[in-house]
Amino acid sequence: MVNINVIFKRLRGKSILILGFGREGRSSLAFVRKFLPHAVVGVADGNADVLAGLKEKYDVRTYSGENYFDAVNDYDIVLKTPGISLKDKAVDLSKITSQTDLFLEEFHDRIIGVTGTKGKSTTSTLISHLMKESGREVFLVGNIGIPVFDVIEQLTQNSVIVFELSAHQLQFIHRSPHVGILLNVFEEHLDHFGTFEAYRNAKLNIIRKMADGDWAVTTDEFSYADAEFYGRTISYPYYDFDVDWEKVPLKGKHNKLNVKAALCACGVFGVPADEVIPHLYTFKPLEHRQELVGTFGGVTFYNDSISTIPQAAIAAVETIKNVKFLLLGGYDREINYSPLTEYLMKNNVEHLLFTGNAGKRMMSMLKDAGYQGDMTTFANLPEAFSIIRKKAKSGDACLLSPAAASYDQYKNFEERGRKFKELAEKF
Repeated sequence: MVNINVIFKRLRGKSILILGFGREGRSSLAFVRKFLPHAVVGVADGNADVLAGLKEKYDVRTYSGENYFDAVNDYDIVLKTPGISLKDKAVDLSKITSQTDLFLEEFHDRIIGVTGTKGKSTTSTLISHLMKESGREVFLVGNIGIPVFDVIEQLTQNSVIVFELSAHQLQFIHRSPHVGILLNVFEEHLDHFGTFEAYRNAKLNIIRKMADGDWAVTTDEFSYADAEFYGRTISYPYYDFDVDWEKVPLKGKHNKLNVKAALCACGVFGVPADEVIPHLYTFKPLEHRQELVGTFGGVTFYNDSISTIPQAAIAAVETIKNVKFLLLGGYDREINYSPLTEYLMKNNVEHLLFTGNAGKRMMSMLKDAGYQGDMTTFANLPEAFSIIRKKAKSGDACLLSPAAASYDQYKNFEERGRKFKELAEKF
């Protein structure tokens, strides 16, 4: 196992509160109890059920209910999980750390970090694929679903770490990765951050905390002066590579940019593009991202449930092109839908189907703008499929690209996408 002296230095001799007890919180507790068995540890979560049995099993203090957050004041250091928002909280931020923060400080020199409102999972997974197929020892971690503390004991001196980073993870960090990819920043997660500026600032931390010798792989739209940026830069959209784009499984202009960013990152990490380009053609795209479900009853269905912002829905319609039915809406995070409604005014989709508060707002905006196309509301996906069944013709394409979060009806976008696919296959 590699040394983790920096992590121990931050945690040893301190009382530790694990704030939030989902997957990462459980990972943090297992790590702390294994490596710092005598530490004073507390676990705080609003849901009392997830804390059942912890006191006895791990010798920890537990805090739940509506005042669980007050426990922050009683500990020296707080290991915060990404989903816990500090918006409107009076907190001593010097106490706040996380798995991401500690891991970046310890291992930044071997990390390729990837963030962006959209494209980060695809780009992270692609880099991991390219590196592995080129013979490197690679760990894909972070927002993709693997807490970084879960892989520490497997790391060697030759390990390359591809770290997918959300804005939530980046908000309170002290060190950027050695190679940081910043793909894009669109309006998103305002419920967590309060303002777009706060969200954008969190994203910029992927390059803001760099030092001489580090590399930012990004676009010209980000102000390095504003980010107090000290690394070196590659503006990846301007790079041309000898790629047979027809053979690349990732389609659309947005994915071409993701591929370029991945190739640039591999290059500055010491793996040249000509070595990894052949492996582009064997990459398997991720589920729920402009995913071709199949043709059923003469209608071709595409699952783009990952789409939670207007720009994602626009990209999907642009890529698939022959869409006759577009399913939009869901949980309303109060983001600006003007880019999407303006696009739909100029690029008519024959049938628009709307759901949830976000869908109601989009539909209202289109009505106010004088939209003349067919617009229908639906309460749930089975009802949407009933509408499609009545109106569809053989050869039509149906796209789920909601431009909204799923939390009004589903646990996450994956659950929404799986339900769509289940219904499509029965169409």
